[in-house]
Amino acid sequence: MQKDLISIVIPCFNEQEMIPIFYAEMKKNMAATQIVDFELIFVNDGSSDNTLESMRTLARMDNRVRYLSFSRNFGKEAAMYAGLQSATGDYVAVMDVDLQDPPELLPSMYKTLKKEAFDCVGTKRVNRNGEPRIRSFFAKMFYKLINRISDNYIVDGARDYRLMTRRMVDAVLEMTEYNRFSKGIFTWVGFETKYIEYSNVERPAGKTSWSFWGLFKYSIDGIVAFSEAPLAIASVVGFITFLIALVMAVFFAIRTLIFGNPTSGWTSLVVIILALGGIQLLSLGILGKYISKTYLETKRRPLYILKETDEDLRDDE
Repeated sequence: MQKDLISIVIPCFNEQEMIPIFYAEMKKNMAATQIVDFELIFVNDGSSDNTLESMRTLARMDNRVRYLSFSRNFGKEAAMYAGLQSATGDYVAVMDVDLQDPPELLPSMYKTLKKEAFDCVGTKRVNRNGEPRIRSFFAKMFYKLINRISDNYIVDGARDYRLMTRRMVDAVLEMTEYNRFSKGIFTWVGFETKYIEYSNVERPAGKTSWSFWGLFKYSIDGIVAFSEAPLAIASVVGFITFLIALVMAVFFAIRTLIFGNPTSGWTSLVVIILALGGIQLLSLGILGKYISKTYLETKRRPLYILKETDEDLRDDE
């Protein structure tokens, strides 16, 4: 009887320290799981260190290891999409190379998909131990906000780490949008998903490439991609501001008729002008964000450009 094949997509950016550690851990887990075959698909997202050379070394050592290397840094979303496109397995997992996604969960995830009526088994952290408190606070606020203003519910603490059936992967690949937010896409395509909870695990080596500012921009992209609420908020704020301005105009007109036109009113006038200007700029900024995303979509640029793959390496040999 032919075994099922599990493809594991591993996006990497400047992870030369973690790749050997990750592979050693995965090799141990693959050896302990004899009921399936594996392929590891490392995606080099334009790293500037020896990440690519580490991938080449592993590909020479183990035929189960494959890799894709971009011509430059295109971002984790593009790396995940490229890996999903390249995956040939009956089941496909997305994992981070930093081992914050425990490989030992894979066997139970696979058994769940085989025995129960699910197309995806996802993972969620029950705590954020080891993370800065400010980052944890804003992460929780992000999930609360996006779930309130979007029809697409995203589980708080959900990771990209998940195991999916082939039909779910094919559905995700049909969404070829340039501005990608995978947590939202995984939910949007539907399919029954079961979540496994686990405690946060700190990376054993290296450091994350995600800065607070990078995560903030990523959260804004997620909100814009899956909610029109900011546009509606801008419209409502604009209308309310117009009503306030109208009331103030009537108030100042009446005050002038009764008390004259005192020159001391310049302070209130400046405050009103600044408030109106600020609201207008905020509304324009929100509108501009949506227009910029639409502009990028209409260009239909590729999500990534490949520079090298494991096939090139094996052809040379």
